[in-house]
Formats: sequence, structure tokens, C-alpha cells
Amino acid sequence: MQFAICKECRMKIKYCGNTTNLRVHLTRYHLELAIATPEERPKVVLPANQRTLDHTKVIKLPQNSERAKKITEAIAYFIPKDLQPYSVVENEGFQNLLGILEPRYVIPSRKYFTDTAIPKLYSEVKEEVNGTLSLAEGVAITCDGWSSRATESYMTITAHHITDEWQLLAHVLQTRANVAEVLKTATEEWGISNKPIVMVTDNASNMVVAAQVGGYLHVKCFAHTLNLASQRALKLPAVARLLGRVRRITTFFHRSTIANSMLEQKQKLLDLPTHKLKTDVVTRWNSGYEMLQRFLEQQPAICAALLSSDVRRSGSDICTLNENDITDAEDIMQALRTMFVATKIVSEEKNPSLLQCMQSC
Repeated sequence: MQFAICKECRMKIKYCGNTTNLRVHLTRYHLELAIATPEERPKVVLPANQRTLDHTKVIKLPQNSERAKKITEAIAYFIPKDLQPYSVVENEGFQNLLGILEPRYVIPSRKYFTDTAIPKLYSEVKEEVNGTLSLAEGVAITCDGWSSRATESYMTITAHHITDEWQLLAHVLQTRANVAEVLKTATEEWGISNKPIVMVTDNASNMVVAAQVGGYLHVKCFAHTLNLASQRALKLPAVARLLGRVRRITTFFHRSTIANSMLEQKQKLLDLPTHKLKTDVVTRWNSGYEMLQRFLEQQPAICAALLSSDVRRSGSDICTLNENDITDAEDIMQALRTMFVATKIVSEEKNPSLLQCMQSC
């Protein structure tokens, strides 16, 4: 029988290979010491052959244990869900995080996730999606082409359908190259080639040809057509000139820390929302609408900031819009508001109007 001696009361405490009895003794007879900081706690005299936790190696979890399996599955889910590269499991910060959360867990290699964990997860999800698609009476397929940074062309295929409970589901099936062949392969692989299929794409000629080759009912994307029509309106000389002036002002505030700081001061002084100015982008016509909308909202603060001595000393020659320009901007906003609302509605994932019409027919 072995015993430890409490340095506080000199009581002999039965020692059975762990610190449970010692902890119970402290809690029962020396509570003020049990809740003290580690530096203030009494030193317990242990047998010479007893190792402390600092000297004991942490026993690692076996890879086939339930705890290790759940953590590995969580990492496998995290990688595609958050669009992380496989190399994240080799990152020092990620390894440190898991080491703090579960020191006993050994992170599998990057190759394990590439060859085993992610393919297994893909198979499970694919089986679930296939089961859902097999019950659909009709499917709408949306296709979108894009180019990678390496200038390689790809197409992403998404399937939409409504369940018997009238729940709208959308599944990204795959991203591949070679449009026509990919469409045929995708419909066969996912078991929907024998169902009524409507193909919705933009107005690109390769998409139109792919639909003809595959024999699908092809519908040009209404949102894309609406975008092209709206962009043509924004290219009218008077409108383009006004947008150019507003764009120059918003770009100036984005680049100048002095002007941006002054704008925030004027917003608070004038009791305006502390919103950042927006700048339009070429590929989204509604960004021009949003830029004008935000500019008109913040126009008093913008004018006050540009007239301030600090901004003028910084060498700015930017001038705000005059009354006629403001009137024109308001008229443009009024004309485009309906187009903007329509674009927002048809672009929502929960409102693909074509699919709803097809299912109701």
C-alpha cells in the first residue's frame, strides 16, 4: 500500500496510481487551496516512482476509434463546404487548433483526404441526390460557363426540381469542360435523361448549340436578357456620362483615407447612415443602379466632405454633382427601379419562375 503526505495537514492519503484521492482531500479539507491558482496550491509529496502528468506522454486516439472517425468526417465536410484546399490539413494554424481542441487526435495526411475521405463523402452525397432526383417528375437544368485563372473553360450544371411537398431543391451536379458532351454525360450519370428536361442558359452561342445537340427544350435566361437590356440603357451617352462622374467620386473616396474619414464625420454630423459608397462593375448592370442609389443617399455628406479644407488640401479636384445632375440621377433611378426589382426577384434561388411554370403545367 502506498501513501501521499499532505503538506498542509500532514495527513496520509491513500495513493492508488492516480490523483483522485488527493483532489478529493483538497476539496474536502482545504477548499480554499483547491480553488487557488496553480502557484498557490500545496505541493503534494508523491512516491519517487510516480510520474506527473507533465512527464506522461499523451495517449493518441486510434484512427478507428469513434472519436477519431467523427473528427476526420468533420474535417472532410469542412474542406468542400468552406471551399478550402486539401493543403489546409498541413497548415500550422489548423494543426495547432486541433491540437488544442483534441490533443489525442492525429490528423490524417493530405493524401488520405484526397483519395479516401472526400471521395467517400462525395459518394454519400451523390447517392442522396440521386435518390431525390429519381422522385422528380421534371427537372430544370441551369448551365453557366466560366473561365479559370489559367484561362481554362468550364461549365457548371445545376438541377432544380420541386418535391411532392412543394419544397424547391437545387443541386450543383458537376463542373466540367466540353459543353455538349458534358450535358449528355451528366443527365445519364444522374439518372434524369429519361425525364422532361428544360435547359436554361445565357445567350452564349455555345450554350444554344449544346441545347440543340442534346435535343433539350432551351430557354434563354430571363435575368441574363434583362441584364443585357439594362446595360444597353446604361450605355446611352447622357447616362454613361453621369455614371462616369459618380464613379470618379466614389473611387476617390475608396482610395483616399483622408476623404473617407471626413465622409464618416459628415455622415454622423448630418445624421445619415454610415454606409460605404459603392462603385459599379461592368458585368452587373444593377451595380450601377446601386451606386447611384447610395450616392443620392449620401449626397449631402459627400458634398460637405469634398468642400472641407482637409480634403481640399490633399490636392483633390473632385467636384460633386450639380442640381441638374442630381435631378437626372433621380430620373434614371426611377426608370430603372422596376428593372432592378425584377432582376432581384428572378435571380433568387428560391424563385426560378420557369421551373414553377413547368411544374404547374
